[in-house]
Amino acid sequence: MLFVSGELNLEMGGLPIFPEINMEVALQPRHVMGSVAPAHQPSRDPPTAMYHINTGNKFGGDPAMGSWVTYGLGTENENLPAFIVLLEVAYPQGGAANWSNGFLPAHYQGTPLRSTGSPILDIHPPPHINRKHQKDSLSLLKEFNKSHARQHPQHNELSARMASYELAFRMQMEVPDIIDIDGESEKVKALYGVGEETTDAFGRKCLLARRLVERGVRFVQIYSGGWDSHDYLARAHGSLIRSIDKPIAGLITDLKQRGMLEETLIIWCGEFGRSPDNGLRGGGVAYGRDHNPTAMPMWFAGGGVNAGHVIGATDEIGEKAVGVVHPIQDVHVTILRLLGLDDNKLTYFYAGRYMQLSQTGGSVIEELIR
Repeated sequence: MLFVSGELNLEMGGLPIFPEINMEVALQPRHVMGSVAPAHQPSRDPPTAMYHINTGNKFGGDPAMGSWVTYGLGTENENLPAFIVLLEVAYPQGGAANWSNGFLPAHYQGTPLRSTGSPILDIHPPPHINRKHQKDSLSLLKEFNKSHARQHPQHNELSARMASYELAFRMQMEVPDIIDIDGESEKVKALYGVGEETTDAFGRKCLLARRLVERGVRFVQIYSGGWDSHDYLARAHGSLIRSIDKPIAGLITDLKQRGMLEETLIIWCGEFGRSPDNGLRGGGVAYGRDHNPTAMPMWFAGGGVNAGHVIGATDEIGEKAVGVVHPIQDVHVTILRLLGLDDNKLTYFYAGRYMQLSQTGGSVIEELIR
């Protein structure tokens, strides 16, 4: 599964926000592109809204969606983390709690990859340490940790740390090859916009995401930041749209050509929408738009989605979702269904009750499923 986080209102109230931009994502074939579902987000502030969309709890502290998915589906590749997060230089609002394991065992947390330099620090051991030295050291450390774990069986963090050491050792063999995109053809790199000033950074993340999914990573989340503009939206959002449009379209096209799209669910969304006002708020003037929790678009592609359909709408000015309106928990429940999971059965006993991603249940958006 690929989860792309950004904020982009393609069309609200029937009016395209930036009609001068030739959106490559919007030009995807109807049998490939997914559906758009206006949703209602009760959180207006970025950190709480981010927590809500990622964990189902606007106060944070609960497991991220990727943690729930890997808890339910397990891993396909023991040499890689099952949940990987591709970040920018700065963390998104709310920080690492957006990919936390919460109350689930610690090894279900997301693994962030750095956006500059080596995606993972110290992936290569020092020159004077060979594989045998490293393996012997880890074996000795494992014996010490196992002895400590027997004395403190209630500390599952220690078991997770032991598992992470072993995973890191195995990753040294597999990760260098995956993160090296130089082996991709120039045609594929051009598809993602790699090498172009505007699209290179996000294009590399989208291409890396495809390579990770190809190797069996269950859940990949890509972040695009800097969208919290309250003024000069045409300039600020326009440049950001250009930076992500071609890479996302390239990702969809590439997955389709490789026969992977039907088995890969792609979701694009932000933490909320943007209000349609002209910036006259609180007695002052700000040439932009405010956070809008009452109407937020998102689109889906691949993975059993009923493509070529638009579900729901906004009012004529794009302020509120009307007609078919779904809360975030319905979106979460539907995502789990598309991945073959049942929100009411995917539970974990904690704090005296069975916890679930939706918190208290939700309704599957049946129109979204093929």
